[in-house]
Order: sequence, then C-alpha cells, then structure tokens
Amino acid sequence: MNGEVLAVIAIVLLVVFAAFLAAAETALTNLPRAKAIALKDEGRRGAGALLHLLEHRERYLNPVLLLILVCHLTSAALVGMIAETFVGGAGLALAVVVTVAVIYVVAEAAPKSYALQHPDRMALFVAPVVALLAGFWPVRVVTRALIHVANVLIPGKGREQGPVVSEDELLALAEVAVEEGEIESEERTLIRSIIDFGDTVAREVMVPRPDMVTIDCGATAGEAMETVLACGYSRVPVAGDGGVDDIVGLVYAKDLMRAAKENKADRRVDQMMRGATFVPETKKVAELMREMQSQKAHMAIVVDEYGGTAGLVTLEDLIEELVGEIVDEYDVEDPLLEPLPNGDVRVNARISLDEANELLHLELPTGDWDTVGGLVFNLLGHVPHEGETVEVDGHRLRAERVTGRRIGRVRITKRADDWEPADT
Repeated sequence: MNGEVLAVIAIVLLVVFAAFLAAAETALTNLPRAKAIALKDEGRRGAGALLHLLEHRERYLNPVLLLILVCHLTSAALVGMIAETFVGGAGLALAVVVTVAVIYVVAEAAPKSYALQHPDRMALFVAPVVALLAGFWPVRVVTRALIHVANVLIPGKGREQGPVVSEDELLALAEVAVEEGEIESEERTLIRSIIDFGDTVAREVMVPRPDMVTIDCGATAGEAMETVLACGYSRVPVAGDGGVDDIVGLVYAKDLMRAAKENKADRRVDQMMRGATFVPETKKVAELMREMQSQKAHMAIVVDEYGGTAGLVTLEDLIEELVGEIVDEYDVEDPLLEPLPNGDVRVNARISLDEANELLHLELPTGDWDTVGGLVFNLLGHVPHEGETVEVDGHRLRAERVTGRRIGRVRITKRADDWEPADT
C-alpha cells in the first residue's frame, strides 16, 4: 500500500513539474530577444540571465523538452501500474484516457495559456530554474547524445541563424502596436519609411537631369545671382564647357551675395565656386546620407554608368524619404496624386511605382523603370503624345501632359473592384 501512495505522490509531482516546464517552454519560445533587452534596460530582476538564455535558446530548450517527455512517460507508466494493480487490465484503458486528459489540461493547456498571457512575468520566473536544469550534467549529456543520434539519423547541414525579426514581421508588429494604441499611426509610417530607406538608391530620390538648374562657369556673379533669385536655391551646380554633363563645382548663394556686397558682381563664377560631390546612381541612400553628413555636403551630383550627369540629390531629398515631403512658404506644391470625381486618379509621372502601388493598392509592374512615367514609356516604346493611352494589368494609363519628350502627368483608370486609395 505504501508503494501505491508513493506512486500517487510521484505522479502529482511529475504532473506539476511538467506543467512548470511547459510554461517555461512557451514563455521562452515566444518572448522576443528585443523584449528581454527592454526588460534589462528597465532594471528588472533576472533580466540579464533571461537575455543570456534567449541568446542561446536551443541550448536551454532542448533539455526542457526532454524533461517534459520524461515526466509525461513516467507519470503514464506509474498510472498504468496502479490501474493494473487495483482494477486489472479492464481499467487500464480508462486510466490511459484519464491520464491523457489530466496531462493535457493541467500540464499542457493551462500552463501554456498562462505563459502566453503573461510572457514577461513567466520568462523572468522560469529563467533561473531552466538555466539550472540545463546546466545539470546528466541532463546536458543525455540531451547532447540524443541530438547527436538525431543528426546521424537525419543528416543535413545546420540551418543558419537568421534575423530574430524580419522586415515583414517588424511591420506586422507595428500594425499590432497601432491597433493596441502602443504607438501612433505616424510612428508606424516612420518605421515603414526607415525600412524602405535601406533599400532605396540615389536614382529613386534624385532631382532628374531635366529638372536641374545649372549656371555656366563663365557667368558673372551678378548673372548667377539673378538665376539664384529666380529659382530660390541656396546652392546651384556649375556647368563647364561640356554642359550639364560637365559639372565642375557648386556655387553658393551666400558667396554670390558677398560678391555683390563687395562690388564684385563682375567676378566669374568659376573663381568662387566650391567643390562638388559625385555619387553613382545605384548608391544606397542610407550610406549616402552618412557620407554627406560626415563630409558636411548638402548636395551631391548623381552620375550614370557612363559618367554623364543623371541628376542631383540633396540632404533634404534624403530626409523627405523618411519624414515625407518638406514644403516651405516659397514652394509651389504639386500633388503627387489627385483623385478625380469619376474614380480615376491623376498622378505626377515622377511618382515612384512602389509609392503608387502602395497608395493606390495597385500592382503595376516594376523593372528597369522607377516611375509611372517610365512605365508608360516602356509599354509604348516611344515618346507619347498627349492623350495617348496604354493598358496594363487591367488599368488604363493616359499621358495627360507631355512637354517635349517628357511626361508630366498620367491619368490612371482603375478597375472598379480595386479602387480604394490608402490613408495618407
């Protein structure tokens, strides 16, 4: 009789221990490493040990899984022995059903549900115990031996460790945070902009060559000042004898004003210009911003693969990729897109395809072109005339404004079933 009592006590202890281990497994599996870092920064007790555990998750979770399996099998075996002693083989099936139900409810569902509801509290609570169990040499040795056997039976290269949180997961977390009121929608937009910023190249944000304002190197300070006053820029590229493809420097408005104040308006621009920074059009803007900050350069000339001038980029252009358009009191704002009463939408031909697809919920094809205007050019195969249309993905793109060889505005007639502009 004493043996049966001890067996019952052992079963209860095994089920309780299995419940603790199940809660530990769930908490340590679902708690992100970033959350552990935040807990450590808050000064929470045990957060340092928890962070170390999460940095080597597989080292500590495998012993936990082994111990859970041992608890379940041992408790089931003890229940079977007691059932056969008191009720014989007939009651063994009933004992198995009861054991499965108890283990499922008490040792699996309940502790795991609690751990999911309170991951921070549970992870901090179980971390020291899990570290102790994983460091116990018999458990450690047996776990490693079994894993080695599994690797022999199922050969294959180890999976390389990837990022803890991917870009898509980070954006999904931001969406959830907005829904729960943890962050504002503007903060979510900024997070998306920062992620996109890392994949953007200079060609996508530059002022294109046709829109560049340049000053001839042989012009006088007075003539250059008239150009600066007309365009309202603080610095303008200086073109050499080769024209816009031969940018030789930058002239600053403050230098021109100083020359005018010192009665040197007839001084040549090439005698007062400053050096220019040149970057390839494929340069990542994140790297470009760091370089421009370190060099204290506010403008860079973008060159193509043949050495010709493709455009220019300013620090303001780079910052706008993060925070949106920056418009001062002198800017004449030209909207990127304009919804029309009949459901069509008119867009600036320079709007990027990624931005158009995101704002208008489209799937316009991407390729060697970056803008909606570039897509129209590619599909037509020639310079369009005003009013010429092209069909793509069930939508009609109409060149509404064409100046010379350049498309200014494009009217998009969308399918009625997917016209739903995004919140801006």
